[in-house]
This record gives sequence, structure tokens and C-alpha cells, in this order.
Amino acid sequence: MDASRARRAARALLVCASFFGVAALVGPAAAQKSEADSPKAASEAKPWYDARLRVFFAAKEAQARQLAALTNQPAAPEVWPYFKAGMGGDWRTVSNLWTVMRRRAHQYEGSTHDARLDRVWAPILETYLAWGQFSGWKEKYLLAFGNDIIKSIPPGSIYFGGTDLGRGVITAMSESHAGGKPFFTITQNALADGTYLDYLRAMYGPAIYIPTAEDSQNSFTEYIKDAQQRLAQNKLKPGEDVHTKEDGQIQISGQVAVMCINGLLVKTIFDRNPERQFYIEESFPLDWMYPYLSPNGLIMKINRQPLPKLSGELVRQDHEYWSHYLQPMLGDWLHEGTSVAEVAGFVKKVYLQHDLGGFTGDPQFLQDTMAHETFAKLRISIGGLYQWRGANATTAEEKQRMAKEANFAFRQAFALCPIGPEVVFRYVRLLLESDRPDDARLVLLTTLRLDPDNTQIAALLDEVKKAKGKK
Repeated sequence: MDASRARRAARALLVCASFFGVAALVGPAAAQKSEADSPKAASEAKPWYDARLRVFFAAKEAQARQLAALTNQPAAPEVWPYFKAGMGGDWRTVSNLWTVMRRRAHQYEGSTHDARLDRVWAPILETYLAWGQFSGWKEKYLLAFGNDIIKSIPPGSIYFGGTDLGRGVITAMSESHAGGKPFFTITQNALADGTYLDYLRAMYGPAIYIPTAEDSQNSFTEYIKDAQQRLAQNKLKPGEDVHTKEDGQIQISGQVAVMCINGLLVKTIFDRNPERQFYIEESFPLDWMYPYLSPNGLIMKINRQPLPKLSGELVRQDHEYWSHYLQPMLGDWLHEGTSVAEVAGFVKKVYLQHDLGGFTGDPQFLQDTMAHETFAKLRISIGGLYQWRGANATTAEEKQRMAKEANFAFRQAFALCPIGPEVVFRYVRLLLESDRPDDARLVLLTTLRLDPDNTQIAALLDEVKKAKGKK
């Protein structure tokens, strides 16, 4: 399994770890790996994204020099050659220099901290994220992703981009990331990092409120207090590593705890910028957000006030948007009444047997594995919103309405990426909650046929079989 796929698997298992103790399968080292942790082989030919990324590297180099001027400490010796290589389209040198700097970047486990990288690290990371995504995708679907998200967000809004793609590509494709044009782009995943907050304040202050060091400490203290209470009540979240040391102090570690702190800092940004509209591309679900979320094309809007329920019109628009969006990719066959068995049959025929007889979608999409994973992730995030709404509905009618939409969204996500860990785990959870163990078993069996060495899926399948046998 390559590093990027390992990261996605770890993230999915942390998100979905409530299934049968699955969190135990993911250790702290896996959970703490961050974005862009492996270089990609550079091509000798000039790639399709060459001119676009040269411009982006130039903009970020100028920003990095401004940031470096704020300290008397010189930047690490690789920094300016790295940007120069990007501006010249020398992607092999970009990759090589990134690898050298990464070993000394503070955010990576096992690295040797080099303070000369701290002030300029965010522009370095953002350029590398952009290159890593542009070089791994086919042009058609990467540009669709970026353009369709950008046009769905009103100017002047604040956008949280959580995944490598949601941060790196949107940053690169914006008119000016540093200028907040057309909107302000922040990643929710890094807010607990004080150097990232320093970067945001230097870039966006005073245009928008960015949490201070005091805000960050308050969020940390608030989380510790809450986690300590839940630890005493045996109510920690799956994968949340919180324990009491011998001296009585609370110790936390791991991605789940960090994302809880990040979530509190997101809330601070949301509360302290009341005049702005907010949008999010989800990485990890943030619990406080669910009452505020509504579908917004490929991503979600964070509404200013909690929504008592999602209106019929909002749900209808989302249903139609995704049906029309996916039709050119997958063909016009997946509708409201399409069964799990029919989706599994499509997966077997197209992805396993590579039989395109009667396939009316885009063969180019089938070849773009990053597009599979990304659009499935986007759809499963909205499906997760419906799932949460159903679980917290106050009437049987509302519970059924939300479960229906969640099931439709999850079927679409499974058809897009039937080996995506997060897709499979979240869909299986919904099916089990709906008392449909046979469909859950079919989903798992279908995934295993495509990925027979996936021990985590195999373990979950065994648990589903055991649970059914006990009934």
C-alpha cells in the first residue's frame, strides 16, 4: 500500500472506528502522518499543469519572502532553490528539495525540527500539495473539482479545505490565495499548529479574525477539561487517545484529539467573523458543525444559525445536482430505486471484470483513481450529514426521509469508489443501523473481490457475519 493510500485508510478508520473496535487496527504512528508525505516521480516531459503551477510557485515565493522578512533568522538553504525550481518548471528538483526539507519540518513525526523552515513552511507545503495533486490527476477531473468548488462559493467567504486536494488545488486555482480572492482559504486540519496560525494572521489579518495564541490555549484547555470528564465517564470517542499519567496530568495524542482541538478553533473563526459566509470541504467530521451544515454542490455550507431540519427543497436540489453531476462519469443507471445488488453488479462488471459493454459513462473517469476517491469522499461527506440528521430526527417521518437520502448518497459513493475505506465503513454502518445486514455483507464481499488483501474489510465482514448469526 502506498503512503497516500495508507493515509486515507488511517483517516477512514479513525472516522469510522465505532465499528466493532476497528480503531485498534490503527496505531498512533499511522494516525499522525500528515499531508504530502511522499514525493512523486517527476516527468521529463513538460506536463499539462506546468505553466499554471509556475505562476503559483512565483506567487508563493513572493509571499514566503515577505514572511521571512518578519524574522531576523535566515530561511533554510533549500527554500529559495525550491521555489526557483518550481518557477522554472523543474519538477524533479522540486521533489528532491521537498524530500530534504520534509525531514526537518516540525509537523512530521520523526523529523528533526529546523526552525529556519517554520516561518515559510506553509507556502512550501501549499505549493507541494498543489503539485502533488496536479501531477497525480488527469486534467479533466482535477479542473472540474477546482472550478466547480470555486464557483459555488460567494466572494468574500471563508472556505475550509480539509483534504490535500481541498486545500492544495483550491489554493492554487484561486485568483490570489494570499489576497483572499475570491475567498479566504484555510485548512481546518492545521489550526492546532501555532506556526500555521502565525501564517494565517500574517496573511489575512486584519481582513478576517484569526485565532490568537490565547485562543489556541483556551481551545486546548477546553478540550482537556471535556476529555477528562468523558474519560471518567468512559465516553471517549473511538480512536481518542486520552489517559491520566502517574502524576495525575491528562495526556493526549493522536489525530482524533488534534481534530477535536482544531474543531474548537474552527468554531472560534466562525463565531468571530459573523459577517462572513462559511463553506467546508470535509476531512474529519467536526461534531459541532452538523446542525449548521447544508449541501452546497460538491461541498457543504456552514449556515450562520442551526437548521431545525433540511428543507425538502434543499434535499431535492442536492439529489438532482449529484444525479446530474455523476451521469457523465458513471452513466445514467443509478436512480433512487437502484438496489444495493444492482450497484454491486455494476462494480463487479466495470471495476473488476473491466467489461464496458453497455457502459454509457466516461472511460477516462474509470482510469482516474484519484477522481474516484475524491468525488466519493465529497459525496460520502454529504451522506454523513443526512445520516446524522436521521439519527437525531425527532419524528419517524424525518428519520425515514434522511435515511433515504443518506442511502442514495452512499450508493453513489460506493459506485464511484468501491474500495474507498471511508466509503465502505460508513455505508456498512448505515446499512447495519437500518437492519440490513445482508446488504452490508454484499458491500463488503464486493470490496473484498476488488481488494482481496484488505484485512480490515475482511475483519469487518467476519463481525457482520457473527452479528447476523446471533440474531
